[in-house]
Amino acid sequence: MSANTKIDPARAWAPYEPDSRRPWDLRRAGHLYRRAAFGATWDQLQQALADGPQRTIDKLLRPGSEAAAFDRAYDRHEVSDIDPDAGSSDGLRQWWLRRMMETPYPLLEKMTLFWHQHFGASGARVQQARLMQRYLSHLRSHALGRFAPLAEAVVCDPATALSLDLGPNFKALPSESLARALLEHFTVGPGAYSARDLRETARALTGWSVLKRQLRYLEHQHDTGVKTVFGQEGNFGAADVVRIALAQPATPRRLVRKLYRWLISEADEPGDELIGPLAESLAKEYDVAKVVETMLRCNLFFSPAAYRRRIKSPVEFAISIVRPLEAIVPTAPLGHDLAALGQDLCEPPTIKGWAGGRTWITASTLVARGNLAVSLFGGGEPYGNKLDPAALAKRHGHESLDAAGAFLVDLLLQGDVEAGVRQSLFKPPAGKPQDSAPWLRQLTHTIVTLPEFQLA
Repeated sequence: MSANTKIDPARAWAPYEPDSRRPWDLRRAGHLYRRAAFGATWDQLQQALADGPQRTIDKLLRPGSEAAAFDRAYDRHEVSDIDPDAGSSDGLRQWWLRRMMETPYPLLEKMTLFWHQHFGASGARVQQARLMQRYLSHLRSHALGRFAPLAEAVVCDPATALSLDLGPNFKALPSESLARALLEHFTVGPGAYSARDLRETARALTGWSVLKRQLRYLEHQHDTGVKTVFGQEGNFGAADVVRIALAQPATPRRLVRKLYRWLISEADEPGDELIGPLAESLAKEYDVAKVVETMLRCNLFFSPAAYRRRIKSPVEFAISIVRPLEAIVPTAPLGHDLAALGQDLCEPPTIKGWAGGRTWITASTLVARGNLAVSLFGGGEPYGNKLDPAALAKRHGHESLDAAGAFLVDLLLQGDVEAGVRQSLFKPPAGKPQDSAPWLRQLTHTIVTLPEFQLA
């Protein structure tokens, strides 16, 4: 039985209001920034404590003109810095990692990453950077918007078709690959559609074909006959079958479950009664931001049932080191290191995306995460001295080793470490070393390799 089947949905989704049992403190502020961002700087944590939860969430959801200016600047860089004719996604991956490090709107990038996982187009199969660039632009522009236009854009996107090896898709010989992706992976999910629904959806998508590695719509190859999809009849096309799939009760329930795993907990499966109110809300207009906002503001989000109940993906792991330390690191080697950890950004393994969850953590990947941390804090190639915990602690007024060590624990873990572990691992060296920087680098490496830091 799910751990939360007995939770009252009305209570679960009601806005969190701090009280003596559930105070708004550093731990909860850090929790919010782990889920809605990629961790927080010390100034952001302190501002969150001053603002309170609801105002902090307001800023994460609607950051204002600074974010709009940033997006305009980065969109220009996207056009000018990425070789549109490149077959590799390396440049795009580097650009996106840099954007995650610098953005004043981290929730937007976090949700773009969510949809990249949901739709699963891969640059390894597309082999055209400009097409992956356009595909990711679709994801970002709709990441916190309406799901219906996002789903329609993705279904008719060249990157999706190439990822599926769509090939010719003519009325005399419909391809079922795109129809299966739409029904099984993008909308209603496995077991929620029939063989007939699949065949008829494939007929509705005829005309969309990949010819010479280009997606083209050949109107004369579209099947104009009457189709029956989920009991509805008509001369349907792509937009129609997306609309019909979204009208099925299974679709909003499935999307809410995925958002639940992304924002609240992947440690248990929410019951139908619990997700029912959010699924009903989503089904009305498919307003993703509304559901995300409800989840971030609610009692359940700030409860023990959600606290550190997700495993960070490799991308989340790396960016949640870099952003709190107020640094920028080279993204070319970082992209390759993250691929070695199992998350090759822009190249998910299948149209299902990455499995995520416990698959991120194995004996070998834990060692690899530790090795990445060694490289980040080592001071040599390929990351240089970009991460300097000692300088950061000093900048925030912590001169002594004790004070700097305590600051780093609070910054990266919000104090979430058992007293015995803290005493044994974070004890400063005897005496007063002339240069505290190496010890603080080692300390920070230790912090980010603790089990607690692997959890969002």
